[in-house]
Amino acid sequence: MKTFVNIFLGFFIFESVGAAPIADTVIYDSEFYEIPLGELSHPFVYVENEQSDQLETETGTALPSVAQESYSSAPLTEEPEEEASTPKLIDGSSAQGSGVLGPQTRDGLPTCLLCTCLGTTVYCDDRELDDVPPLPKKTTYFYSRYNRIRRINRNDFANLSNLKRIDLTANFISEIHEDAFRRLPQLQELVLRENRIRQLPELPSTLTFIDVSNNRLGRRGIRNEAFKDLHELQHLYITDNNLDHIPLPLPESLQALHLQNNNIQEMHEDTFCKMKDFNYVRRALEDIRLDGNPINLSKTPYAYMCLPRLPVGNLI
Repeated sequence: MKTFVNIFLGFFIFESVGAAPIADTVIYDSEFYEIPLGELSHPFVYVENEQSDQLETETGTALPSVAQESYSSAPLTEEPEEEASTPKLIDGSSAQGSGVLGPQTRDGLPTCLLCTCLGTTVYCDDRELDDVPPLPKKTTYFYSRYNRIRRINRNDFANLSNLKRIDLTANFISEIHEDAFRRLPQLQELVLRENRIRQLPELPSTLTFIDVSNNRLGRRGIRNEAFKDLHELQHLYITDNNLDHIPLPLPESLQALHLQNNNIQEMHEDTFCKMKDFNYVRRALEDIRLDGNPINLSKTPYAYMCLPRLPVGNLI
């Protein structure tokens, strides 16, 4: 009886195996996937979770493109590009013209093609310029050194409300319009050294740094009380100008005064101090240069009582 049962079960199993469908053959390219077949339990199923992302990161291989197109229905979105770290061309919009290369010059070239514009700084050094080019209205710093500029006109810096520094070193400037700088509400630094200037124009009260060394100001090139209202002025350089006096009054904010190589022959006792107030101390003014002048500083000893340091110059 037991033998009959075993024969019957064996026949039944054989029939079941014979009736089962044959599975399709799966072709596995190990060179493409670079991972063992046993680790791909569901090789063509896209599961959007942390585990699948981790598997893709670890193996360094993405799922086949066909499978991704079949199982991913999410729309593709472009990643926002990171802002470039390199300086951009200045915004050229202004009263004279517009464009990324700035307004047009008299020669028909955009300013930022003739010069170099980086951020809000315009560099026009050594370009053989005869005049100040029209600047983009957002210009903050302007450099035009070693050119052939002879005159600063009234509207050369018009509508430049952001301008903080002007450097016109080593030009041929002999004339500056009275209102050339007065209408600049944020101008802090003015450098006009190594020119031929005979008369300083009216200066804005916002200035903190002035350098007009190596010019031709002489006896009358600086008007009376020219620096009186410049309450933020810290550095004043007027060397090599054939001055015969110290321009007074000087603002209390002044820290450095360079007057070397002029023709200053005398100084009053109240030039820096207040003779009626012996308790007055002028702490800010620590750097006074008078060397190269025909002046004997020992003749006015009380003129330095309020200063933290003695001026540099002849004591005999």
